[in-house]
Amino acid sequence: MLRVESLRRDGLGPISLTIDDGECLAVTGPSGSGKSLLLRAIADLDANEGSVFAGALERARTPAPAWRRTVACVPAEPGWWGEVVRDHFDSPYPTALVQSMGFGREVFEARVSRLSTGERQRLALARCLARSPEVLLLDEPTAALDENNKREVEATLTACLARGASLLLVTHDPAQAARLATRSLKMENGRLAAGSPGSGLERPEHSAHPVHPGRR
Repeated sequence: MLRVESLRRDGLGPISLTIDDGECLAVTGPSGSGKSLLLRAIADLDANEGSVFAGALERARTPAPAWRRTVACVPAEPGWWGEVVRDHFDSPYPTALVQSMGFGREVFEARVSRLSTGERQRLALARCLARSPEVLLLDEPTAALDENNKREVEATLTACLARGASLLLVTHDPAQAARLATRSLKMENGRLAAGSPGSGLERPEHSAHPVHPGRR
């Protein structure tokens, strides 16, 4: 379960929300409204204030690498640091996982520079899922995909939800939100619209919280 309490930074918040095990919460809204800032703040990639919990794990008391293994963020434009796909995966390679997204095992020997934008997007998600995070923060994970590959990725995400992962999904696709999400909230000017009773979105209190410097 993901629990966020009074999260804020420049251009964002304060925001409080809860996502249960096996639940997907979709966040929609116009470009520049703060959706990506929300994901980065939860992952502690930027300096922010507030408290974040993944189950019993508290962000403030958890080393950054351990936090990001549990709460994994996949940005809209993932980074690549090696020349070959296999450089980005631990051995043994998760062959079944990448095959579920439409690849053959030979993709591990492919050069990243020769991959399409959509292929890089799917493989970035696969390298994240290979570490079995408990919470997924996904920023437009299928924006560059055709309908067939989009559905394959959605099937993989549905399987993650069935295993109990919590998913915070940023998407501009209302049909995708309807397929995957239990709830959908709209971001405007760095704030989430208040949900109905029981939605897991509470109005935050303006209390003081420690500042997290965005650990790397």
